[in-house]
Amino acid sequence: MREKVEKVLELVRPALQRDGGDIELLDVTDDGVVKVRLRGACAGCAMSMMTLQFGVERALKQEIPEITRVVAEPV
Repeated sequence: MREKVEKVLELVRPALQRDGGDIELLDVTDDGVVKVRLRGACAGCAMSMMTLQFGVERALKQEIPEITRVVAEPV
């Protein structure tokens, strides 16, 4: 499943990079939780949780129904 998640992240990464940020995949658990770390401008952005939920999580769940949620680990 990790490879599938990486492929989806490659699709959303350019939007994050346009705003000076990035995303790093840390782990995908057996129960479908994706753990990521936001980098660059995204790490300190007040809108990062909205980006995570409405951008990254939505894209992942749409492509990989087994994903239950996405959580950001601290930098």
